[in-house]
Amino acid sequence: MATESNPLGGGAAAAEQAVHFRHEGDLVIESVDVSSRDDVHKLHAGAVGLVGVLFLAVTGAAPLTAMLGNVPYAIGAGNGIGAPAGFLIATVVLTVFSVGYVAMARKLTASGGFYSFISHGLGRPLGLASGWTAMAAYMVFEASLMGIFAFFAKDTINQYLHVDIGWGWYAFFGIVLISVLTYFDVRVSAKILGVALVTEVIILLLMDFGVLFSGGGPDGLSPKPLSPSEAFSSVAGGAAVVGIFFAFWSWVGFEATVNYGEESRNPKKIVPRATYIAVVALGIFYTFTSWMAISGHGFDESVKVAQNDPVNFFYMVTQDRIGTFAKDLMQWLIVTGSFACGMAFHNAASRYFYNLGRERVFPAVLGRTHPKWRSPYAGSIFQSLMAAIIVAIFIVLDEDPYASLYGWMAVLGTFGILLVQTLTAIASIAYFERFHRDEAHWWRTRLAPLLGGLGMGAVLFLLISHLQDIGGSASFIKAVPWIVLAWFVVGLILALYLKARDPRRYQVVGRMINEGID
Repeated sequence: MATESNPLGGGAAAAEQAVHFRHEGDLVIESVDVSSRDDVHKLHAGAVGLVGVLFLAVTGAAPLTAMLGNVPYAIGAGNGIGAPAGFLIATVVLTVFSVGYVAMARKLTASGGFYSFISHGLGRPLGLASGWTAMAAYMVFEASLMGIFAFFAKDTINQYLHVDIGWGWYAFFGIVLISVLTYFDVRVSAKILGVALVTEVIILLLMDFGVLFSGGGPDGLSPKPLSPSEAFSSVAGGAAVVGIFFAFWSWVGFEATVNYGEESRNPKKIVPRATYIAVVALGIFYTFTSWMAISGHGFDESVKVAQNDPVNFFYMVTQDRIGTFAKDLMQWLIVTGSFACGMAFHNAASRYFYNLGRERVFPAVLGRTHPKWRSPYAGSIFQSLMAAIIVAIFIVLDEDPYASLYGWMAVLGTFGILLVQTLTAIASIAYFERFHRDEAHWWRTRLAPLLGGLGMGAVLFLLISHLQDIGGSASFIKAVPWIVLAWFVVGLILALYLKARDPRRYQVVGRMINEGID
């Protein structure tokens, strides 16, 4: 095994912990195993198990926020009663994508997720550009969720407690509280997010079974909303792609299972299992819940209510089938649920800052972990600052917290994640063909990633082609592809700059992994 001078620092001791070149056949994979290094701050290894990883990642997908925030708009401005079928299609595409994603997770344990996978499969420049893009996506997602959190908090607290203050105060309160909670051990986040996730699922299941056992509304429990052809239908004034977009947006966050690999027990088994469970379980749940909500209203009434009163779409069915108490509880849980979702995205973003900091792409201070809690506290504090700045901009511009802050940032972030997921699918094929040809498999590392990548690419194409349907005439929405592309190119330029001016630092871009976790 050959070594070179340490790209992270100087001195004899540091030089002994240089970049390792793992020889596999006639090829060489460059990687940096941080497990035995004393010059790299490490996360809390073995802190969470399968359930903990699921809580940390699935809460980012936010079942209650996804249903109450996305389904009414998918129905009212997208594919109408075909919204459940849209969730079915997204389930299939994301499950197929996960096959290649999981194959790489079994080989590489890295909290960098997309960043590390693409760097190993497609090279450092694309890896850094992708990590840079994913980091920005998760960064704006927290701000986005603070928008919908503030919207529901202001409405609910004013309704029940008669306290009327500006939405910005709620958003800043949420950011500060998230910053405090994520400062500590990752297990604190897992417990809080676990409670939020369980309560969200329970309240939605109450509504679901209330509709199911009552036989539905005027159209009964017709399977029509589940027909794949309905996913591509459009309501008057809408476009099917809107429904498809909101279906995929509802999953964003599940892929963060990989980001907790360095903090989980036996990540080579836990992370793949958590990923599959997250995708399939969410798919079944989203499809069933959206179908029950439509069945509760009836076909025509569903579209009418979704277009005219989307905020109360789920509240009306819940109150009618379960009662006022359940409806009131749902109103409070959407507040806590959207907060938890923002917290989950905060955790993902802070781990990207941590990765880029420990590799010295960003200032080294961001790569520090707390001496007691082993949390990426520096990256977490920086993420809180970024989220606060974004929220402040929307307050100054006097934009709506729901339609603008939540909606615009959601489109921006989802576009970035879909782009990175497409590249990840390609990277998984390249990685096994180049470095693990003996383990390449016709389905797991070839056809499944190819189909997953094509599926992601198709959604991206539809999103670009119908941006005006998703965001109306908003100039910001129309600029989203160019913003993401420009941001991606900046990441490429940064990688090429490091290659030319600081080759030692360039060596470790996206290559830090942890092979010391059993």
